[in-house]
Amino acid sequence: MTKINRRSLIANTLAGAVLAPAVLRISKVHGAEFTLKYANNSPVTHPLTIRTKEAMEAIAKETGGKVDIQVFPNSQLGSDTDMLSQLRSGAIEFFTLSPLILSTLVPKASVSGIGFAWPGYDKVWPAMDGEFGAYVRAEIAKSGLVAFDKMYDNGFRQITSSTKPIASPADLDGFKIRVPPSPLWTSMFKAFGAAPLSINFSEVYSALQTKVAEGQENPLAIINAAKLYEVQKYLAKTNHMWDGFWFLANGKLWATLPKDVQAVITKHVDAHAIKQREDIAQLNATLETELTGKGIVFNAVDNTKFREKLASAGFYKEWQEKFGPEAWALLEKYAGKVS
Repeated sequence: MTKINRRSLIANTLAGAVLAPAVLRISKVHGAEFTLKYANNSPVTHPLTIRTKEAMEAIAKETGGKVDIQVFPNSQLGSDTDMLSQLRSGAIEFFTLSPLILSTLVPKASVSGIGFAWPGYDKVWPAMDGEFGAYVRAEIAKSGLVAFDKMYDNGFRQITSSTKPIASPADLDGFKIRVPPSPLWTSMFKAFGAAPLSINFSEVYSALQTKVAEGQENPLAIINAAKLYEVQKYLAKTNHMWDGFWFLANGKLWATLPKDVQAVITKHVDAHAIKQREDIAQLNATLETELTGKGIVFNAVDNTKFREKLASAGFYKEWQEKFGPEAWALLEKYAGKVS
């Protein structure tokens, strides 16, 4: 057996940490052969965090403790853009992210977030689990990341405000609204005449509290879990975008894991994605009542007027050209005509 002294061991370890993702982090405390990190931006009470934590526990159990995937929720490891950089560098191995924010790296990933494209979940899941989702995953793979087959749900996004109800497109004129750092989001709200502010989710609450932004847009589950009802008063049921979370892996790391480890991780991550989708569906059925009790005032809107405003502003034409005919055709195959 080759002897390795302490000095050379440390030097080799440091060199490996710089040159490649930490594939074999040996943990004497846990006895794990593979100690990996998963991060997200969701509160600890959100179904995404709850179900991914369960998935990691199931992976550890099935592998007899061989695989220990540590969970870092609620932007503990930085902003979305920070964590995406960490995923690419190998500082973290797994990360869940909205395709619209992922589009800063993979432009075509945000095609699923086109404004007012999806009439309901009966169109969303066949698309994301079918040919449309496969197309997006192939685009993601070109960036050196691996997207798992089953997408986690974020939900249909709604507009909230601290200053006034948003009942029509005209109410968005000059409205200071926080949006995630994504070209598609910024483009859509500019088409409405709003003043979108790109702010990472970890800073949303403070931006609303200090009135840097008048409003924001998120699904009901996020609005509730992040306690945005404390700094917002009105909620317009726009359903203007459907949004989800791709479960992403660092491609180099993933390729080095044994096939049996890959299989166990994939099985539980995908199975818990299905459970998390069901959780969001159940929450959507009750959260309007719960948030009303917390002081939020809901109002319905005519989505047709919002779509017409986007069409007249050239929003759909611009993005159809940016995404290209193949991506747009797949979108319309599942969602129906988008214009």
